[in-house]
Amino acid sequence: MDTLEAIHTRRSIRKYTDRPVPRELVTELLRAAMSAPSAVNSQPWVFIVIDDRKLLEEIPTFSPYASMCKEAPLAILICGDTTQEKVPGYWVQDCSAATQNLLLAAHAVGLGAVWTGIYPMKDRIEGFRKAFELPEHVIPLALVPIGYPAQQPSPEERYREEKVYHNRYGQNKK
Repeated sequence: MDTLEAIHTRRSIRKYTDRPVPRELVTELLRAAMSAPSAVNSQPWVFIVIDDRKLLEEIPTFSPYASMCKEAPLAILICGDTTQEKVPGYWVQDCSAATQNLLLAAHAVGLGAVWTGIYPMKDRIEGFRKAFELPEHVIPLALVPIGYPAQQPSPEERYREEKVYHNRYGQNKK
C-alpha cells in the first residue's frame, strides 16, 4: 500500500478479531512510530505495549472512550517524557506525529487501530499514571488499541475546499 492510499483509506477500527498480533509486527509498528519528526530531533516519546488481558479490561474504567480495549489483543500507550524535550512544550506535537505514524503503519500492514485521547484530560492522565506507574515527567498522550479488524468502514472524502484559504484567512480563491 502506498502512502497516499494508506492516508485516504485509514479508518478508526473499534472491533477486532481474537487473532493475536505477532511481536515482530508490533516492533515494526513501533519502528514506524519512532520514525516521526520531532522538534530538534528530541524524540521525547515513550511507548508502553499492553497485551495483559487484565490491564486491557481495566482501561475503560478510567478512560471512558476506550471500551474497545476489552476485545483488542493489544494497545500501545504513547507518552511524552518531558526530560527528553529540547524545546519545552513540543512533546505533544512530537508524540502526536508518532501516533499518526503508528495508525498509518497499522493500516498498511492489515491491522486496525483507533486513537483514543488522554491528554489534556486530567482524570484520564491520572488513571493511566496510576495504572501504569508513570513518573511525573512521563505524560500519557494517547492510547491506540490495535488488532486484526472485525469491521471494514468505507473510506470517506474529507477534503473541504471551504476550509482552504490562500495567503490570508478569509481568501478562498486564488
